[in-house]
Amino acid sequence: MAVNVRIPTTMRPIAGGASSVQVEGVTLADVLSNLDTAHPGFRERLFDDTGALRKFVNVFVADDDVRYLDGVDTKVPDGETVSIIPAVAGG
Repeated sequence: MAVNVRIPTTMRPIAGGASSVQVEGVTLADVLSNLDTAHPGFRERLFDDTGALRKFVNVFVADDDVRYLDGVDTKVPDGETVSIIPAVAGG
């Protein structure tokens, strides 16, 4: 299943400058694994040493935050959009 992954500006160099890429996957874990296979470097930016999504990275399937769904086990329908959005902090 082809999924569109939106890449944030700060991570675009890893994807060769692309703002979005197409990868295969049934679950978010599959999608992110295939993203890292196609563009090495995403895994260390998205996951911590325990394999959990980093706290400062938000991932959405369609408009839904995966933290409130099934996390990396969230199903990603064919043709859906996955958005990677780094958290922004400041004062």
